[in-house]
Amino acid sequence: MTASLSTAWPRTAVASATSVLLAACLWTAAPLAQAQNAAAVAPTAIAPATSHPAAQALQAQIDTRAKTIEQQLIAWRRDIHQHPEMGNLETRTAALVAAHLRKLGMEVKTGVAVTGVVGLLKGGKPGPVVALRADMDALPVKEQVDVPFASKAKGVFLGKDVDVMHACGHDAHVAILMATAEVLAGMKEQLPGSVKFIFQPAEETPATFEPDGQKIWGAKQMIKEGVMQNPKVDAVFGLHVSSSYPAGWIAWRPGPAMAAADQFWIDVQGKQTHGARPWQGIDPIVTGSQIVMGLQTIISRQSNIALEPAVITVGTFHGGNRMNIVPDAVSMTGTVRTYDEGMKKDIHQRISTTATNIAESAGTTAKVKVVELYNAVVNPPDLTAQMAPTLQRVAGSGNYGVMPKASASEDFSFYQQEAPGLFFNLGVTPKGTEPAKAAPNHSPHFYVDESGLIYGVRALASLTVDYMLQKQ
Repeated sequence: MTASLSTAWPRTAVASATSVLLAACLWTAAPLAQAQNAAAVAPTAIAPATSHPAAQALQAQIDTRAKTIEQQLIAWRRDIHQHPEMGNLETRTAALVAAHLRKLGMEVKTGVAVTGVVGLLKGGKPGPVVALRADMDALPVKEQVDVPFASKAKGVFLGKDVDVMHACGHDAHVAILMATAEVLAGMKEQLPGSVKFIFQPAEETPATFEPDGQKIWGAKQMIKEGVMQNPKVDAVFGLHVSSSYPAGWIAWRPGPAMAAADQFWIDVQGKQTHGARPWQGIDPIVTGSQIVMGLQTIISRQSNIALEPAVITVGTFHGGNRMNIVPDAVSMTGTVRTYDEGMKKDIHQRISTTATNIAESAGTTAKVKVVELYNAVVNPPDLTAQMAPTLQRVAGSGNYGVMPKASASEDFSFYQQEAPGLFFNLGVTPKGTEPAKAAPNHSPHFYVDESGLIYGVRALASLTVDYMLQKQ
């Protein structure tokens, strides 16, 4: 977190923590038609990823090695799917990962940001350091997919017993990166550089989230503990499986690709009175309702949405306990989604100004708190253009495109503040199924077509090698 949650925690802590969880990785199913239309503006010919003499041979070797390990890749994914663990509780997953990386002969660190694992593969030749990241945590969701390896796991979230499921595809991410590690370790002597394999906990939120705000949060904590240093990372790559595209489809976007997610709390103080005599009190419900409507004018009338889109949503509103009593206070929480840092700061200020001024006009006060959760995922245009031919080659003609901006958020954004980073989507919806009708990520019906996973391995390994070769 970029701000502490330890002060002025509202009465709606449970609802607020849940909204943080949903902020983390809410992927919605964009119509495939959008991706196909966007793909039409992409290069029709697949350009070589690099002109380095060794490139073609190394790329062929990656493809062969990935195919060889495909069944193990699927087996890993099914095992992890059947044993999901929520944020900062990924002990079984971390042990599986660490044992595999050690078997490959890597330097391995465990317990990073509680349960994170980092493996360092030193290539046989000098060169840049490339980081590859996979998130490991699952969600408090009851699985409703009829597969033999369906999760029956239980857990505790916000003090309640819950079912646990890999409803966002992090099981696929871990398996893909484990397979990528094996592919690249087998080519170790030919690699002109080093690779850091970052297996990150708590991308969604810590399972033991508490109002004190002192729990460990995914990417930011890993960075704080030095994952992007010693040796310093020159470039970082990551992917996310998505139901928005058919299996094996690869989509990316230069510039802002996923939104920043922030959360706000507003407490409106009123004065209790009988509902039949409202003039003897101050009605915080009416004032709070005016604040809700006022917040919408920040986007519709005060922000330059021709620059970038933005969203303000009030998701909870609590106050009162009887129909004929004006309550003492109301509280509300909401989310802000933005793509531009300047717009984000401006909107935060306007939320505070709008709420406090409306409350003042009613003769009362509003207490406002805004917490930054995730920054926008921004793919540097130069790095994206540099690596796009690699993704095009891996996906194959007609199986890639420019993805529309997503209003969902991802803490991969914090790695991008430490080094140039490219984040892309990998389709996992069965071919022949209309992606717009597929169960989205975070759904209890979310389904991964495992035939698409090998494309993730080939993409991450190829991005690594091509980037290294381009730096020679």
